[in-house]
Amino acid sequence: MNIIKYPNPTEWTAMLERPHRDASELRETVKTVLDQVRQDGDAAVKAFEEKFDKVRLDSLAVSAAEMAEAEELVSDDLKAALQLAHANIEKFHAAQKFEGEKVETASGVVCWQKSVPIEKVGLYIPGGTAPLFSTVLMLATPAKIAGCQEIVLCTPPNREGKVHPAILMAAKVAGVSKIFKAGGVQAIGAMAYGTESVPKVSKIFGPGNQFVMAAKQQVSLHDVAIDMPAGPSEVAVVADETANPTFVAADLLSQAEHGVDSQVILITTSESMAENVDAEVARQLALLPRKEIAEKSLQYSKLIIVKDMDEAVEMTNEYAPEHLILSVDNYMSFADRVVNAGSVFLGHYSCESAGDYASGTNHTLPTSGYAKAYSGVNLDSFCRKITFQELSVEGIRSIGRAVELMAEAEQLDAHKNAMTVRLQSI
Repeated sequence: MNIIKYPNPTEWTAMLERPHRDASELRETVKTVLDQVRQDGDAAVKAFEEKFDKVRLDSLAVSAAEMAEAEELVSDDLKAALQLAHANIEKFHAAQKFEGEKVETASGVVCWQKSVPIEKVGLYIPGGTAPLFSTVLMLATPAKIAGCQEIVLCTPPNREGKVHPAILMAAKVAGVSKIFKAGGVQAIGAMAYGTESVPKVSKIFGPGNQFVMAAKQQVSLHDVAIDMPAGPSEVAVVADETANPTFVAADLLSQAEHGVDSQVILITTSESMAENVDAEVARQLALLPRKEIAEKSLQYSKLIIVKDMDEAVEMTNEYAPEHLILSVDNYMSFADRVVNAGSVFLGHYSCESAGDYASGTNHTLPTSGYAKAYSGVNLDSFCRKITFQELSVEGIRSIGRAVELMAEAEQLDAHKNAMTVRLQSI
């Protein structure tokens, strides 16, 4: 890995840049696929599945027989793990339920909010180099708690036309029944526009590679809402001299194995820690089944030595990582100063894998620096807030003249008149 010692703050932006493809090429490729899906529906999705996933599909929908077969293929131990994770995710997200309160803002003027579930949501579950069945739980569980009426799930099949059985089992645990064999850009287009098989949804959720992220952003301009720009995975680990190099290296590799465009960064105040982690990464990397993917990812990764913890805080907030692990002694003091991060893992024992699977927090998080403006998926992501106001005669008297004056000052006479006629009537 690249060890960088005491970089000047003026170098941080370039140093912390994420790996990315040529944006113009990416946009055009994505647009071509989306346009075809919009025009030809199922036929286009099947054609792109054959082109990109190397599979010829007769039907996009996963059948009841395939669901039953998947349940037989998943071990009892994994089923129990899915149930445990689902229970923790459900507990954490159920605690986020919104309770609206009526507020009398002025005499006779009462205002309140109501939380309403999004009726139709689409979930994208990556299944290329790794079948992310955990993401099914992360997205479907809060969708069910929120009360979404229709939950549509798209995920790429393998070359035999099968969806990974653990993905289907996770869908069953979370209560999702509308599952379709479609991956990548074509899946995003199918859920955004609707096809003969795949229902059109109002909002699309889920992580993916740069093509999926670009597709989500394009369809969000006119056709559908999205959760956030969730692209290639990333982690930043902040480690002081008390950290365990074996733990830190394992955390870095856990993200590096996601994909060749993932990025991992270590920020440390200790030169010996950086050297020990570098050596431990090399040792553990050699043992990984996904060694080739992790090796390519590590080309974009860095071990950065900074002068003190104050600089580590500043660099972390500048980077705005998807995942942030604070493997430091006084981690709560550091955590209080974190303002840009998707999800934070505190102390030497809080590995990022816990949040990926079973602690209860959501692992669908903003990447590529979007943690400066976006939250990770939560219960509110599946809801809309509708505001209400009720004015009595007393309410008209309380704020009527102020409304008239403000409307008049904005030269919106019809606005003023809507209040004036009411004031005159009383």
